[in-house]
Amino acid sequence: QVQLVESGGGSVQVGGSLRLSCAASGVDDADIYAMAWFRQAPGKGRQFASGLRWEDNKTYYLNPLNGRFTIFRDNAKNTVYLQMNRLRPEDTATYYCALRRALGIDSMSTAAEEYDHWGQGTQVTVSS
Repeated sequence: QVQLVESGGGSVQVGGSLRLSCAASGVDDADIYAMAWFRQAPGKGRQFASGLRWEDNKTYYLNPLNGRFTIFRDNAKNTVYLQMNRLRPEDTATYYCALRRALGIDSMSTAAEEYDHWGQGTQVTVSS
């Protein structure tokens, strides 16, 4: 069974940095189309933050992030990271790792409903 284990959340001051990690187990490398990070602030919907297409490491970002976030993976294992720099109060949210399976998929998606597996979420709080 596929499991996603997240870590790295916490509380930081404005301008600080965090690195989130998500380790996937129970799935082969060839069966992954993409892994992604979504975030959800209190009272708001779940929003795509960043994603990585597995076959070629092509990356995708929410436009307003303007290069502050970087998604990358450890090629030796099914783990993705989200490096978050120059954090702002509006980045405060619960961040969820998600995995999209490869079977029948031929394009990237930013829609939460298109992802098949989810982590439990990790809280990021940025204080001003």
